[in-house]
Amino acid sequence: MRTDTAPKIIRRSDYKAPDWLVDTVEMVFDLHETATKVTTTLSVRRNPDPRADRPDHIRLDGEGLNLLSLALDDRPVDLQSDAITLEETGLCLAVTSDSFRLKTETGINPQENTALEGLYLSDGKFCTQCEAEGFRRITYFPDRPDVMAVYTVTVNAPADGFPVLLSNGNLQKIGILADGRHFATWHDPFPKPCYLFALVAGDLACCEDRFTTASGRGVTLRIYVEHGNEDRTAHAMDSLIRSMKWDEQVYGLEYDLDLFNIVAVSDFNMGAMENKSLNIFNAKLILAKPETATDGDYAFIESVVAHEYFHNWSGNRVTCRDWFQLSLKEGLTVFRDQEFSADQRSRPVQRIGDVAALRGRQFSEDAGPLAHPVRPDSYMEINNFYTATVYEKGAEVIRMLHKLLGAKGYRKGIDLYFARHDGQAVTCDDFIAAMAEATGQDLDAFKLWYAQAGTPHVSWSGAYEAAQNRYYLTVTQTTAPTPGQQTKQPLTLPVPVSLYAADGTRIASKLCVLNQGEQVFQFDDVTGAPHAVSLNEGFAAPIIMDTAQSPETSVFLMTHDRDPFNRWEAGFQFITGLMLEQIKNVQDGKAVNPDPRYLSALGTTLTGRDLDPAFKAKFFQLPWSGYLAERMAVIDVEAIDIVLRATHKAIGRALSDILTDLVATYAMEDTFSADAAAAGRRLLRNEALVFLARAGQPGILEQVQKQYDNAYCMTDRLAALMILVQQGKATAALSDFYDRFAGDAVVIDKWFGVQAYAPRQSVLDDVERLAAHPDFSLTNPNRLRSLVGAFTMNQRWFHDGSGRGYRFVGDMIYKLDEINPQTAANLAKAFGRWKRFDDIRAGQMQTVLEKLHAKSGISKNLLEIVTKSLDG
Repeated sequence: MRTDTAPKIIRRSDYKAPDWLVDTVEMVFDLHETATKVTTTLSVRRNPDPRADRPDHIRLDGEGLNLLSLALDDRPVDLQSDAITLEETGLCLAVTSDSFRLKTETGINPQENTALEGLYLSDGKFCTQCEAEGFRRITYFPDRPDVMAVYTVTVNAPADGFPVLLSNGNLQKIGILADGRHFATWHDPFPKPCYLFALVAGDLACCEDRFTTASGRGVTLRIYVEHGNEDRTAHAMDSLIRSMKWDEQVYGLEYDLDLFNIVAVSDFNMGAMENKSLNIFNAKLILAKPETATDGDYAFIESVVAHEYFHNWSGNRVTCRDWFQLSLKEGLTVFRDQEFSADQRSRPVQRIGDVAALRGRQFSEDAGPLAHPVRPDSYMEINNFYTATVYEKGAEVIRMLHKLLGAKGYRKGIDLYFARHDGQAVTCDDFIAAMAEATGQDLDAFKLWYAQAGTPHVSWSGAYEAAQNRYYLTVTQTTAPTPGQQTKQPLTLPVPVSLYAADGTRIASKLCVLNQGEQVFQFDDVTGAPHAVSLNEGFAAPIIMDTAQSPETSVFLMTHDRDPFNRWEAGFQFITGLMLEQIKNVQDGKAVNPDPRYLSALGTTLTGRDLDPAFKAKFFQLPWSGYLAERMAVIDVEAIDIVLRATHKAIGRALSDILTDLVATYAMEDTFSADAAAAGRRLLRNEALVFLARAGQPGILEQVQKQYDNAYCMTDRLAALMILVQQGKATAALSDFYDRFAGDAVVIDKWFGVQAYAPRQSVLDDVERLAAHPDFSLTNPNRLRSLVGAFTMNQRWFHDGSGRGYRFVGDMIYKLDEINPQTAANLAKAFGRWKRFDDIRAGQMQTVLEKLHAKSGISKNLLEIVTKSLDG
């Protein structure tokens, strides 16, 4: 019989140890596009853990499966008998012994799997995505991370259409079958949870290299791509090799198998997946050559390849006990990939980029109805918790531990963590316990970071005692209420502080550890009142600093602060404060007048010889509209847009000579290098062009058009195209760009995105037109993100007062929920801050959310996001 199960709330407090463990999994895939058969044999035993129950049945998860047969210890089970109960979400089978072998045969239709979870077809290739709960769409299994087993997998398919057959582990055997089919058998000796299972079958080209580990063991490295893309894998392969070396040198961690495979696919909900020894990537995060990939793409590919490789230990060899512990693997691995990128490129530039991403995505998440702790307390759909809080804020938690424990203490803790828990599924508490035991430090109070949502606001004041040569720094912290957490406790905040004399000399420095609502920190032997105070160097703690520096102090720190991040931060907060003042002026009907002190300081910075081009370019970048919006009680998109435009124009005009010199100094080069120095030169030139164009510099658009026409690399071509689009002069260039790259999906995504993000009113017409374009598809997540996702980030026009942008995105989400609930739910997050807007816009967004909430057959993915948005 079949029964329906409604979506329910899963709570961390309800965790129970699994009743049954699975030691081995043997799987045979008979692949067919519409009728794949999966034969699975499980070796099952009762969990000896006394906390586990001893039921007279076993329950296995399963969704969308056609159960063909079932056998218990080789004895067939009648599917109509009372011993088995079939539900929409799984099956229950009566059992009498403490250990047994369970064999199931299931039928699935990969071609109809548009949700891209489980086994599906991507451009004629079989592919899997099992994190978080996709394995239950392949076979019946206790689909939870704390059930870890050793897998042996045989894949068979037609040899002509699917010559490449891949799964986890090492290849054991290949052979020919009847009727033109062939097979490959793979064995992974390391126990893993089912979410790390992977399978790929198709006609793919292979690019191969070798790596020798520190202990001298050889590893074969292979990247599989569609035929014709072989020349776009070199950067990804180089990134992989450098990642493997870095993990050995910095963490002492070696790769553990004979083979490491990467496969690039076109249809993928995520960026990439760390399946043991078989990483599956979104193609845009593998494919790169100068003509098709920007410098940002090169850096992102490097970072994500490293991230997925680092998961081999921080996520695979040691995994999370349950999905509430997701940041255990993701926060740690994000920190690891950030540090890798910092070592490969410019550490200050990397840190500025990481903080910008944190502020742009996570701070707004913390301030809205979807706020949740790094370790959530409950969920309806786990895919909704692959968030900036779990990833980026989780990485900041690890970074704070690194600061508190010191590099040596952190390494001791990490070594103990991996040694103690290798082959286990553990919790965030286990991680903190290892760090505490290895260093002898009490970290109980620090664990609050995993339990409390929200971003701390920090204020400070200082007082100097000349008679004692002492400086007293008073620091306070508060965290605003978030949904479900009205009362907040003080967090442990490592805040490095330096005091500066008027000549730029650093006269004192201290790591202030704030763990109370208010604390006073004493600096001794300070001979003279500090001229400036620099707090939270390197952005050591993810906080919002409420105490603003004076313009004079900001200018001083922009030119004298020895901490590179805080040198940039002084300028960023200076211009942020100025722009917020100008927004109020616009609202009051006053003129916008940029502060000449900032313009002068920026000019000094840009002409200084002590900064590399990439770091100078970061000083250019104004606060993005979303960051300014988060600093307003009621978001005013028109006022933000007016001030952003005016500030760009003012900087472009005031510094036109400097900007023109920068463009000439860093003129386009004849050859391409992907290294950080060359990328920095391109970035600085292109940023200068943006400001000159927005200032209306005579002849600049002709120069930009020339750059577009003659560009050697995608970085320069796309930068020029974006400027032309912003200035409404891109009709010919857009047509040319499409014709040049037609058929290249990764590049055409850029073509969609640059139009959807255009800062002009006609973008509303453009996105509707592009949604009807032959190259647009609701079934491809990349294309959806490049058009609809990019449009939701176009703050001025997504939030147009007509409500037209809301209706367009809402209609897309409504349709998409039938096809790909995970992507639909992610897009719906754009409406989460609706209560922060004026009554008209808030009402329009509320109407869209209510329409989605009332949708018949709404997925639990979308239902959770919409419900929390409406209730928050």
